[in-house]
Amino acid sequence: MENSTQTAFRQVEEISTKEERYEPFSWYEKMRKESPVRKDERRGAWDAFDYQSVKYVLETKELFSSNRSKKQEDEQKSPIELSLISIDPPKHTQMRALVNKAFTPKVMKEWRPRIERIAKQLLDEVDPASDIDIVKQFSYPLPVMVIAEILGVPIEDQSKFKEWSDWVVAGPKDNSPEAIKHLEQNQQRTYHELYVYFKEIIRNKREHPEKDIISVLLGAEAQGTVLSEDEIIGFCILLLVAGNETTTNLISNAFFCFTEFPYIYEEILKNPKGTLPLAIEEVLRYRSPVQAMSRVAKEDTVLGDAQIKAGDIVVAWIGSANRDEQQFEQAGQFNIKRKPNPHLAFGKGIHFCLGAPLARLEAEIAIEEWMKRYPKFVKSSNFSLEPIESTFVYGLKEFKLSVL
Repeated sequence: MENSTQTAFRQVEEISTKEERYEPFSWYEKMRKESPVRKDERRGAWDAFDYQSVKYVLETKELFSSNRSKKQEDEQKSPIELSLISIDPPKHTQMRALVNKAFTPKVMKEWRPRIERIAKQLLDEVDPASDIDIVKQFSYPLPVMVIAEILGVPIEDQSKFKEWSDWVVAGPKDNSPEAIKHLEQNQQRTYHELYVYFKEIIRNKREHPEKDIISVLLGAEAQGTVLSEDEIIGFCILLLVAGNETTTNLISNAFFCFTEFPYIYEEILKNPKGTLPLAIEEVLRYRSPVQAMSRVAKEDTVLGDAQIKAGDIVVAWIGSANRDEQQFEQAGQFNIKRKPNPHLAFGKGIHFCLGAPLARLEAEIAIEEWMKRYPKFVKSSNFSLEPIESTFVYGLKEFKLSVL
């Protein structure tokens, strides 16, 4: 039996080929003009494409719930169903207040030299005389190594993290029952393996606490409540997957943008301090690492001209909202001087991405360290477009570059 999220994100017919998965923007534009809010009967979900509707769905917690589980309150929920991304206030407020301590500006400042060390280490291992797979060699291992340190888990397990993360964010290869069943079986296996893995990690942290976030969660209280083991496991899974997938794709998509617009990269090289932070924000808007999020309507409501019923699934297409011409002047252009840049790449409202400061910091450091070594690069002659097979997570499986 599919859960509501799998149903909502079942492959959209209009996005099927590799090219369409990485370049869905003409379809987004068509939908904004023709059907800014539509019901897809085949998937059993509503789609919102325009900026105002997407923003409204994401920020209006009173009408749109993040709890996509159909289980009753007294039923056993999985750790991921108990994580920040899947719960509503007041539990969300309590948990966020506790884990937010790991992502304050002060903590980010402390992390900078450690991230710089990791980035330099990875680039030291790169051979510029041959093609460089920016995903495999740089944009994937960097955030995984950072998240492993934050969680306090063995970095030797990073190959497992990659496999687990890929399955959690995967979509079906097509809409056949076989493909959907294959995906569901592998995701169930993945969640079980993650559960067993983090349960053992937590057991060790109880006996030997350190300075990592798992130890902090085990020892801290928030508003008189202590997180259950399953809630901590859910947070660990969320941080592992969201923490590396989003940042990996942000960095990879940034390099893709730089190969599309080499004059932009040259401009950043001249003044990295003044332009790089703005460039990262424009990458987040122009090629958002997360293209969509889903919510469930709490009650009957109106969205645009659509009558949404209580219990209906609504998919907020962030990637479309961030290209909305009504919100962004010349939305189809990559402009690093865009300011302000109110993109929705990290969500909006109470579920605004907890790790956004860390993702921005990692991307900034990664690009800074790369620029110090490689002022010129292009797509490899062996480049072939290999986008991630997912409707909502957006990036590349591999991206080969040649240094000039």
